[in-house]
Amino acid sequence: MYTANMLKSMARVEETRERRLQEKFPRLGPDEKDELLRRFHPDFREDTQRPVKVGPNAGDRMPHELVDLLEARSVVEPGAVDLDEPDYDVDVLVIGGGGAGAAAALTAHAHGADVLLVTKLRLGDANTMMAQGGIQAADKPNDSPVIHYLDVMGGGGFTNRPELVRALTADAPLVIRWLEELGCMFSKEADGTMMTIHGGGTSRKRMHFARDYTGAEIMRTLRDELLNRGINVVEFCAALELVLDDGGRCAGAVLQNLETGRLLVARARTTILATGGFGRIHVSGFPTSNHYGATADGLVMAYRAGARLVYLDATQFHPTGVAYPEQMLGQLVTEKVRGLGAQLVNAEGEQFVFPLETRDAVSAAIIRECFERGRGFVTETGQHGVWLDSPMIERIHGPGTVRAELPAMFRQYERFGIDMSSQPILIYPTLHYQNGGVEIDEFGRCPQVPGLYVAGEAAGGIHGRNRLMGNSLLDILVFGRRAGAHAAGEVSRIGLSRPTLDHVARFNREVEAAGLGRITAPILLPDYVRR
Repeated sequence: MYTANMLKSMARVEETRERRLQEKFPRLGPDEKDELLRRFHPDFREDTQRPVKVGPNAGDRMPHELVDLLEARSVVEPGAVDLDEPDYDVDVLVIGGGGAGAAAALTAHAHGADVLLVTKLRLGDANTMMAQGGIQAADKPNDSPVIHYLDVMGGGGFTNRPELVRALTADAPLVIRWLEELGCMFSKEADGTMMTIHGGGTSRKRMHFARDYTGAEIMRTLRDELLNRGINVVEFCAALELVLDDGGRCAGAVLQNLETGRLLVARARTTILATGGFGRIHVSGFPTSNHYGATADGLVMAYRAGARLVYLDATQFHPTGVAYPEQMLGQLVTEKVRGLGAQLVNAEGEQFVFPLETRDAVSAAIIRECFERGRGFVTETGQHGVWLDSPMIERIHGPGTVRAELPAMFRQYERFGIDMSSQPILIYPTLHYQNGGVEIDEFGRCPQVPGLYVAGEAAGGIHGRNRLMGNSLLDILVFGRRAGAHAAGEVSRIGLSRPTLDHVARFNREVEAAGLGRITAPILLPDYVRR
């Protein structure tokens, strides 16, 4: 339930609604946008990052919370693991049970490989399940992969790797067709045409969706297919370190059964990292929309093996995370809400930013409104926020639209006595996405570590320094499929020599020589215990 002070502010939002419906709020100009980001986005603050002191990216600035993990000692004692008697011996090892890992495993299996998928939590416990808004693909007559390509490059500030964006946008229509063939139930018009809407930074309506649970529907489809094909999946089995052979090729991983604590070894001719992002390390102290397993495991393991990381000085803060009720703090309010017409307004009921600017710009504008201009709303516990005027959706599209188009979110708010079809909701930016990751090529290969592939949020370069809505569900599938196909195709040409963890021992020595290594990593799960 809203407090009395919140209801007073909401009344001002309601008073300005009719006027705002008639207004056309201007987009930011390039110089105005650059100034806004420079002054208010957390990536540009001097106190949020520092240079890494060890490893392939020594000297590069990254968030403090990530640098702590990259400069940590290994949780594995290299000499204590018997690598010569593996517990699993497969063609392709997939680490991670979200959308990227599932797509990689399905594709590698379809190409004839013997596949093992291991996942730290349950199959499907991943950010994929939590993605609400949609998946981009240029498959309508007024659109094309070329136009999609230009939108992605522009959204990323033209810092994206062009060959990766080319792969992303060219494969997008194929991915939609593949999902539908597997049984994914997208929202459609009465004639069977797929519904599509705008997202922030898009020039065409190319956002395909399944109500407001698109990621859950995609993950349901992939999970069912994995089980139907009988692919070997081991749950509650975390990867702790990559194993290399004495020629420097990735040869599998050291795993840990989280229920028994026992260390296991998986030998593989090719390995695909699909471990997701780093939301649960809470960069810059922000709340997060991420699932509990998003603790940068893949970055840590790949970095010790010699992989180079890219664009990790850029973190995506989704502009609309829940600010109230605080039981939902940080939970994502999908961009689809703004795509349907909801506006962002301050405590006085005034719109202050075009609602479908790119996510970095909207986040920065909200932070400016709350802290420089002092026109945000502050809850009784000190949480800052602005209003997302969701009732505008009903005024634009008619009664019942919010409940029909956003059923999951409507029910979440309804549990706390809030009717988002008639009452605006309080939001503030939340840590949402790891823009950077391990460097890859268009097939998902890591250039520095032969035999290692990376797909999904753990990979970097696709989105540059800012990702557009709907391109994460797309990239996990495009590069999951590409990595799976290429990894399976390499199996017959690969012969592994003696497995080793010498690279881990070397990294530990480098950390100790630099006077670092106060903690061990990967951390596997966030620590929320109050001490």
